[in-house]
Amino acid sequence: MARCNRIVPLFALACACAVATVYFAHPLLVTMGQDLGIAPAVLGAVVTTTQIGYGLGLFLLVPLGDLVNRRRLVTAQFALLAAALLTVGTASTLTVLLTGMAAVGLLAVVTQSLVAFAASLAEPARRGRVLGTVTSGVVSGILVARTVSGVVSDLAGWRAVYLAAAGVCALLAVTLHLALPDTAPNPLRYGQLLRSTVRMFAREPVLRARSALAVLVFAAFSVLWSSVTLPLSAMSLSHTAIGAFGLAGLAGALAASPAGRLHDRGLGQWTTGTALGLLVLSWVPLALTQRSLWALAVGAVLLDLAVQAVHVTNQSMIYAVRQDAGSRVIGGYMVFYSIGSGTGAIAATAAYSVGGWPGVCALGAAISLLALVVWAVHARVHANRVSSTDTVSPAPAPPV
Repeated sequence: MARCNRIVPLFALACACAVATVYFAHPLLVTMGQDLGIAPAVLGAVVTTTQIGYGLGLFLLVPLGDLVNRRRLVTAQFALLAAALLTVGTASTLTVLLTGMAAVGLLAVVTQSLVAFAASLAEPARRGRVLGTVTSGVVSGILVARTVSGVVSDLAGWRAVYLAAAGVCALLAVTLHLALPDTAPNPLRYGQLLRSTVRMFAREPVLRARSALAVLVFAAFSVLWSSVTLPLSAMSLSHTAIGAFGLAGLAGALAASPAGRLHDRGLGQWTTGTALGLLVLSWVPLALTQRSLWALAVGAVLLDLAVQAVHVTNQSMIYAVRQDAGSRVIGGYMVFYSIGSGTGAIAATAAYSVGGWPGVCALGAAISLLALVVWAVHARVHANRVSSTDTVSPAPAPPV
């Protein structure tokens, strides 16, 4: 356990680098299209292909952490991710580019393999704190990715972004191989592993409730970050300037560790409700973006604080349900995260085309309010369940 405390920062750094590879393309789509002669109508396929790969990886690769040696799994994933990034950085046709991006998405789920690995090594009393620290790395990677890719692209071209990332991932493969402990393999077969993932989510109300919240909060997150470049581009800002607004959301990373500590103290429900209230409130300053970029910064901070607090609390609660199946639980939960992110991006584009930025903000506020209602309903059901259980037995029911 002491060794886990020493390598938690390495987990966080590796998560940041891996997840960033999924988001590098967002500010670069126009430049990539011009370089490769891709029609503007097709550019969205670059992001969509990456997300499809990521969704497949969550279901097919992350559960392997419960089957094989986790150190070997994450090392192999980073080495293959480096090769996929190299393919993207040297692509000369749309087919090669999309193949490389699909592979990047598929292998970037090493992020979630690392989250489950860290949770398995942590002491139960400190698991929320550990997950909070690792999640801070994930948040930082998501938000800094756009800034880094914008700056590097302005200086050296879009290909340099992926070639540099390939080198970093290769270095991380070696570092993790040397630093991480071995884990024992599981006698389950791969088919049994995947079926058990589906059965767990069908049987466990905590997993279903927290996955529903994941769909909604990450849809709200995606509504903002997938569409905010549209009004900013209309202001004639550069790649670097647009990407820099992702830094405003870095404050959200600060919420991850405190949220984990609050869960460890038994305040997971309170943390969730408070964070969802902030999520709804965040859309008030965001609606003023076209009048003030400071309003955008304030709204982004509130939104990211809220989303990450809910995310860390969700992961802490669901891992406690089935600690023996941590990789399957985390991987299955993140499938819902991916569904929310993809749905939010599509809905945001449609809302902007119909109602402009006010339409986007109205959509985000509606999704956030729905998340608050869903949480309130499940919290009440849980309270009633505990009350009825207490009349029969003092044993508490698991939190929802």
